[in-house]
Amino acid sequence: MSTLQEIGIEVQIWTMPQEIADPIPFEQDDRHAAYDPDCAQHFWQILVQAARLMTQFRSRYASKCSPVHFFWGSFDLAVTRFSGRTAPQHPGGVPNMADWVTREAYSHEVSSCGFWFGAGETEALFYAYAYPAPEGFKEYPIQPQEASYSSDMQEFILPYGVVRQADDPDEIVLEFLQSTYEAAANLGHWDRAALEYNPIARDNMPIPVDR
Repeated sequence: MSTLQEIGIEVQIWTMPQEIADPIPFEQDDRHAAYDPDCAQHFWQILVQAARLMTQFRSRYASKCSPVHFFWGSFDLAVTRFSGRTAPQHPGGVPNMADWVTREAYSHEVSSCGFWFGAGETEALFYAYAYPAPEGFKEYPIQPQEASYSSDMQEFILPYGVVRQADDPDEIVLEFLQSTYEAAANLGHWDRAALEYNPIARDNMPIPVDR
């Protein structure tokens, strides 16, 4: 901060952690100082693999879609598809986050999914939700069968442990992302024909050769 000020850039940063209970300003926090390099490496490897699958899933959508991005507040990786229609005002209430932030983020209908490392007794998981959640959303049949709807989290979840032990982890993650999106899009009457990407078939097209 002092370096920025020395070159004439005045920056104000709120140093309070977001989306957690009982936050401690970063400059005052001397309780969370542990570092395990092996865990950090595993953390990074998991993010890389999850981002690869979420990027593949993202490529199937032709309309507005966020990049695959990491939220430092809740420490989750996410990607969001938009229907193009406005949404009712979000009620807010996220711990230690200004309501105008969530109201801006959810100003339009979304189907969002991601990967979260969990907290406390909650294990790591893939998740998916819709805002606003259409009628019948939580009862919609999704895949794989190990996935379920969490009433506490108000979203579909697929435990990371299930993915790790699967014969084809890529397949069940993509199946989860697709089926939960269909729950939002079908029940919410999204214009799927216009929003989704279908590659144009090109018969007898010569394969380019690098020279």
